[in-house]
Amino acid sequence: MNDIDKKTFRKSILGALLHGLFYIFVILSSIWLCLALWIQQPFGKIFSYVAIGFWIILSCSITGVYITQAIFKRKTDVWIYLLCFAIGVTWYFSMQPRNDRDWNPEVARILNYQQHGDQITIENVRNFNWRSETDYDIRWETRHYNLSKIESMDLILSYWAGNDIAHTLLSFNFADGRHLTFSIEIRKEKTETFSSIGGFFRQYELAIVPADEKDIIYTRSNIRKERVYIYPVKMPKIAMQELFLSYLEQGQALQTHPRWYNTLFSNCTTIIFDMVNKIDPIPVDYRVLLSGKLPYYLYDHQILDQRYSQGQWLQMAYINPRVQNFTQLKDQSSQHYSQLIRSGLPKVDQ
Repeated sequence: MNDIDKKTFRKSILGALLHGLFYIFVILSSIWLCLALWIQQPFGKIFSYVAIGFWIILSCSITGVYITQAIFKRKTDVWIYLLCFAIGVTWYFSMQPRNDRDWNPEVARILNYQQHGDQITIENVRNFNWRSETDYDIRWETRHYNLSKIESMDLILSYWAGNDIAHTLLSFNFADGRHLTFSIEIRKEKTETFSSIGGFFRQYELAIVPADEKDIIYTRSNIRKERVYIYPVKMPKIAMQELFLSYLEQGQALQTHPRWYNTLFSNCTTIIFDMVNKIDPIPVDYRVLLSGKLPYYLYDHQILDQRYSQGQWLQMAYINPRVQNFTQLKDQSSQHYSQLIRSGLPKVDQ
């Protein structure tokens, strides 16, 4: 093969590679933009669907899928595609999270706190009384806590979608027997329902909810009938105090700087790990994303008591059998609920 043939061959290979990469870009970017238009519907339902249809036709004309002829000319189609995609990206990333929507009552308020030494006052602590998912008493309270009296901390996992994904909560336990749970949630509007896909495309703002255990855990164990597990975790007291304050700081910051929830990168588990990692760096692996696997992560890194096997921990941590008949008990107080979900659990030496 002479030098001219080699040069031509290399140019052909490079051209094929560039075309292949461009086709991959067109396919992936088209899927992303079509989903964004479908979720957000910026032009209203009908015209957004028209825009999606046009985009699919344009993408097919460029890649040659089902459409062998260009809409205009191949080069013109490419430039139209790139221009429209640039406009779409600009539109998407210009969307700003807001606090002035018609919120679902569960996430209607944002926490506020004041600190004077170890004395902390938290406003907008949720303490709803639940009878069903749609029947409840709305109660927002102001509570007072002593930071130095934090004694322990529990990780709560609520399984709502198989064994790999769970909602993650942290509950702080105080020397006076009280508990305060923080839950990082989507901030739904009254007309919205949860969508994992929507969570990738800025459909929801982020909420950090401080709540009573008989509110935020009870709704999952007794109202929604999710599988709920509670794990006492080992952490130095100073680190627990810093984490408690981190929740308050991030929650209060949402008053002036609302944030988007993201199903993958900014959710109920990843935000916790980000906060903990700033206090004391910890190993990260895939189980941070597959939150249902967190018990195995905790066990492998000796955050759970090693005197018990993983199987024993799963049995001890499962709270549903202990509270399934809670509404039939004479004592239905918050304190009693907190005692029941911890019955049989070993105490953790911090």
